[in-house]
Amino acid sequence: MSRGWEEFRIAGGFLTIFPVARELPTEPSQLARSMGLFPAVGLTIGLLLVAINWALAPLVPRGVLDSLLVLIMIVITGGLHLDGMADVIDGLAGSRDREGSLRIMKDSRVGAMGAVSLMMVLLLKYVCLHNVPQVVKPAALIFMPAAGRWVQVVLACCAPYVRPEGGTGAAFVDHVGGREFLLAGVTLAAAALILFGWRGGVLLLLLGSAALLLLRYFKRRLGGVTGDVLGASTELIEVFTLLAVLTLY
Repeated sequence: MSRGWEEFRIAGGFLTIFPVARELPTEPSQLARSMGLFPAVGLTIGLLLVAINWALAPLVPRGVLDSLLVLIMIVITGGLHLDGMADVIDGLAGSRDREGSLRIMKDSRVGAMGAVSLMMVLLLKYVCLHNVPQVVKPAALIFMPAAGRWVQVVLACCAPYVRPEGGTGAAFVDHVGGREFLLAGVTLAAAALILFGWRGGVLLLLLGSAALLLLRYFKRRLGGVTGDVLGASTELIEVFTLLAVLTLY
């Protein structure tokens, strides 16, 4: 129990701005083991969003509230995954070859395509969230962050890290394994079935297909993944999750 709690804190400390793991060791192997609890951290973020939604719903119009929820997600995560989204889109749009794309992705500056991708991701999150039926909105808020963090585990387990010089993502990708893959998958599956009933099974099939497409694309285009790729995939799967919920309801 104590090891599981420590791993949850390490995952929470990495994925959010909350200082919950300052005194804990963060060796690469420990960071990788914490990936199994990434979806659990996502569920926790989702529960916080539900609490905020419940508290503010009587006070502000829904459009304003949904905008605040998207903003609060950015604040909670420190914009970590959005940064990866912008870098990946800039790299993919700026060069046709693998080396050129990786070089552009490493540049901290945001280009035009990266900026457009950020605007579209945030706009889609807001519009989808605003149109989710109220009866299923709490479930969508809980599940969306979990799905986004689950896909990181899938890609880290199933694709190599492509930067020979290493990087933040290498600590996770080089040491993650089947235990983390299974734990993350079971957590997501349980959450889907509890929150959405039989529709949760359909949602899992859709998410599995989307994750497989991302995996195949990045392995073909870049030869594997980087930390930016993991972050971008989180943003894409969060949007996809909301779109899927809208389709199912």
